[in-house]
Amino acid sequence: MVRSTEVARRAYRSPLRAAQAGQTRLAILAAATRLLEEQGWAGTGMRDIARAAGVSVETVYANFGSKAQLLKQAVDVAVVGDDEPLPLSERPEFLALSQGDVSARAAATGRLLAGLRRRGARLERVVQQAAPSDPELAALLAAGRETQRESVRAGMAAVARREPTETEVDGMFAVLSSDVYLLLTETCGWTDDAYQSWVATTVVRLLNLQGE
Repeated sequence: MVRSTEVARRAYRSPLRAAQAGQTRLAILAAATRLLEEQGWAGTGMRDIARAAGVSVETVYANFGSKAQLLKQAVDVAVVGDDEPLPLSERPEFLALSQGDVSARAAATGRLLAGLRRRGARLERVVQQAAPSDPELAALLAAGRETQRESVRAGMAAVARREPTETEVDGMFAVLSSDVYLLLTETCGWTDDAYQSWVATTVVRLLNLQGE
């Protein structure tokens, strides 16, 4: 028979273990994100990630199962900035797209996109690198692009306060892509603030909101 004191002791330790496990996952994700962005898919091994996170390689596999799953989780966290189970569409920064006058909604779009791309554009490039040789990541890339396009549609509907046309969705999907962000910030040397302002101006122009 298990004594009540033993049950209480286990109950007391459980939240601590859960918190430690969560911290370990976040440490692994942070290490993986940094190494994958710096070294690419082929140049980053699970042992490299484990070493950078200060854990055993067995711990990395126990938490994520595979390198592809680790990258997928890193991408998911990069989209919203944390590991909380709250979709982007329900977060304050997305809801702000429909609030205020045109300039406020455009500025909110710039802030949202700058944050998204700063966190996730380089990881998306890693997925693009790995997709041709990994069916799991090829599926992730395809699904991610479809999700992004639908998010653009929802975001533009919020900003314009009307349903965007298919041509508008296609154009904004291309203009607001990670590839364009990386081209502007890495190749052209733009700052995130410059990109944010450009997005705000571009959204107003492409959705023809100047007269509102």
